[in-house]
Amino acid sequence: MSTEKAKAEHKTKSTSTETKSKAKVQPVRLILGCGRIGYAIAKELQDRGEAVLIVDIDEKRVGFLTDEDFTAFVGDIGDPKVLKMLLKEGEPEKVFIVSNSSEGNKKAVRNLKDALPDARLIVRAVDQGDKDELAGLGVDLVLSILDLTARAVLDELRKAESLQKVRELAGIIGALKEHEEARLAIVVHDSPDPDAIASALALKHIARHEGVAADIVYRGDIGHHLNRAFVNILGIEMKRIAQPEDLQGYQMRALVDARLPGVNNPLPAEGGVNIIIDHHAANNEAKIKADFVDVRPDKGATSTILTEYLRVLEIPVDKILATALLHGIRTDTSGFKRETHPADFSAAAFLHVKADKELLDQIEAPPMSTEMLNAVGDAILNKKIKGSYLITNVGSVVNRDSIPMAADYLLNLEGITTVMVIGLYEETIFVSGRSKDVRVNIGDAFARAFGEIGSAGGHASMAAAQIPLGIFSGLKDKNTIMQLVEDAVSKRFLSVMKADTSE
Repeated sequence: MSTEKAKAEHKTKSTSTETKSKAKVQPVRLILGCGRIGYAIAKELQDRGEAVLIVDIDEKRVGFLTDEDFTAFVGDIGDPKVLKMLLKEGEPEKVFIVSNSSEGNKKAVRNLKDALPDARLIVRAVDQGDKDELAGLGVDLVLSILDLTARAVLDELRKAESLQKVRELAGIIGALKEHEEARLAIVVHDSPDPDAIASALALKHIARHEGVAADIVYRGDIGHHLNRAFVNILGIEMKRIAQPEDLQGYQMRALVDARLPGVNNPLPAEGGVNIIIDHHAANNEAKIKADFVDVRPDKGATSTILTEYLRVLEIPVDKILATALLHGIRTDTSGFKRETHPADFSAAAFLHVKADKELLDQIEAPPMSTEMLNAVGDAILNKKIKGSYLITNVGSVVNRDSIPMAADYLLNLEGITTVMVIGLYEETIFVSGRSKDVRVNIGDAFARAFGEIGSAGGHASMAAAQIPLGIFSGLKDKNTIMQLVEDAVSKRFLSVMKADTSE
């Protein structure tokens, strides 16, 4: 197309647009400088059905844009006269200043700041040194193409790595098809919470997608009334076993929402696990041994990791699975208030549209059992407050999930930043910790305080420990046992916390 023809057609389109604008809405998106970046923005806006007004100094480029049904003008974006001409077309709400001229972009910003104080300015930083200067001019968003390109490359790299990882997992599980009637045991910890159960259910769906049968296996109890409601309402099938030998019939074993075999789960301590998927931090990385290991402490929930697997493998997610995974993420991040990663929000957004909201309401608000109420009452009666720390014991409990529930409840007390609740369940001391003190990582503190005498760990704001009764097992008076245990446990914990907060 000749330049003269482009100008003639442009003039006709400009006149037509001006006539229409008096009867309809004025153009609201202004693009100054329309090279590769400006054109990509213009096409995206056009696809969304938004009106676009473009200015570029290159006549041939303007001719091309008019052929593409854009309203475009030839002009120097740094020239105030061009700005006055543009304002006749209406006042844009957003202005994209994205030419490849550093000085031209800055001039355009200065002109527009005075003429259009309410418009949002999105400006390209041509050189790295432009970013600070443009920010000083008061633009709304600075686009550093080098930064954006690097981020895009890293995002693509992460996607590729994730795809490779998930395909590796699918391949390991799929290999079971070579064995007739082979089954996968998906093992969760002894008192499984919603994150563990939902993650196991998702892995079971992946196994089914690969043509492999699987069972969700646990030892112990689903004691917390919220967790029992979760399993019962969604109808999640789980297999309870009594001892590690009951796993011998499975040709492959996976451990989810935990990373160490034999620690609070029925797997043998020496190993025998093929797959480990978890989001918890731990001090001893050397102990993690399996054919497939994916441990991401930066994620708020293991359910987030499994949701990513399902999306990468393009496995359909039904409303039961979506509800389970969404509840798992919400509980482990405490409603997105505790150690939440952007991936948790992304996974939750994906699941939210698929989940059954009525079922979710039923799961999250079941009635409290009498045993849970009694445990909270005992915790309140036995509490000892040292500054902002509250330490208490609930005595011997029939449901060990009542211990963390009491800790959650007591952390809401005014003036309390850290809570530790101690309880006796069968022949083991269970300790739950909660903290909103930003100076300490209570999970790390538990690991240092109790790791040598039991198993312990957790997050920055929540932790748990299990300690064998040991020398106290010979005592028959449980009140005496609890008093001695509380004194010993408290002393260890407070010494660690004192060292952390005094640094």
